[in-house]
Amino acid sequence: MYKLVASDLDGTLLTPEHSIAPYTKQVLEQLHQQGIHFVFATGRHHVDVASIRETVGIPAYMITSNGARVHDSDDNLVFQHNVDPEIVANLINEVKHDPTVTIHLYRDNDWLLSKMDEELARYHKDSGFNAKEFDVENPPVDNIAKIFFIRHDHDHLLKYEHQFLSQYGEKVSVAFSTPFCLEVMGNGVSKGAALEEVARRHQLNLADCIAFGDGMNDVEMLRAAGQGLVMATAQARVKATLSDKAIIGSHADEAVARYLKAHLLDNLS
Repeated sequence: MYKLVASDLDGTLLTPEHSIAPYTKQVLEQLHQQGIHFVFATGRHHVDVASIRETVGIPAYMITSNGARVHDSDDNLVFQHNVDPEIVANLINEVKHDPTVTIHLYRDNDWLLSKMDEELARYHKDSGFNAKEFDVENPPVDNIAKIFFIRHDHDHLLKYEHQFLSQYGEKVSVAFSTPFCLEVMGNGVSKGAALEEVARRHQLNLADCIAFGDGMNDVEMLRAAGQGLVMATAQARVKATLSDKAIIGSHADEAVARYLKAHLLDNLS
């Protein structure tokens, strides 16, 4: 019997329209009523996720920025790990001359980007969390939870992944949240490490956890949990990396909620 459930958001718990569907909301409420803890585990900013949590209406921990921030159910910051300021500055300098890539920063309560992208608004229409531009010639480098790079060309971003890993090695954590979004966090940061901290705070072990995800930024969490489940719509690289993990349905069909109902809630009745 799992006592803690952790789920990624986009491509996993949320619909293709990036919203919480009514049936999913109902299942999460039932989990709470049964004393099963829920954790939002995402690459999103904590301000954004807090709004989603309010929509669901249950107390829950939030693992955000891929594990660089953890907030408890009362919105207290209980863990943070920033990217080294010098590395932030270097990464911006290395990419700012590439006009095809948009640079994003998550900092404190802000979402900053090198150039505005109206398409991103659809990801945050429910929360209303909005981005602001920053000056790449004079960028903020302190208190950066993560820096990420977006271009709709996976092969182009793969070159940057190899470059960053070669240059900075164990000084950073690097992962694709989607094929078109390359993310850089501080060393040792992952959803898996953050989940271990959340479990500890609930006086649980990782074996007591079940987790769901679809991106390379979910790999450590899905490996760490007592049971890790991969979405059918996950990236091929995720499925290859986690070939020993079971694959469930699509986020379009609310597969996470349906799995939790069938395998947790129904077993309690």
